[in-house]
Amino acid sequence: MAKTGPILILEDDQDEREIYEKVILSLGVKNEIKFFEGGDDLLRYLQVTTDRPFIIFSDINLPRMSGMELRRQIQADEFLRKKSIPFVFLSTIESAEIVEEAYELTIQGYFVKKYVLSDVQKQMGQILDYWRDCKHPNA
Repeated sequence: MAKTGPILILEDDQDEREIYEKVILSLGVKNEIKFFEGGDDLLRYLQVTTDRPFIIFSDINLPRMSGMELRRQIQADEFLRKKSIPFVFLSTIESAEIVEEAYELTIQGYFVKKYVLSDVQKQMGQILDYWRDCKHPNA
């Protein structure tokens, strides 16, 4: 994780993508934001990029490859796993079983999506502040 590296957002809903971009920019975050519609697209990017991403925000229900499957693929690949990129789910799913499954994949956070702009801003700000301040093996 490089604190100045790109923020990777796996989200297939265009409206939510626009909200996340607006919120991150309103927080004064200077990191580049890269959006992906499917987990397979993000996985291919991670396998070939020389970028050192700051964090991955992922929805769960996505076309082609779910956020859960993406996380499994990252964990199964030693090269990607050792990049130690913080992986956070942002989802509408509140099921205890899904949350438990997500944490079994050693994610670094699971948050239920907010829909009021001020709540999205607060949630995103808290997550980004935490990871900016956190000590990390690849920082």
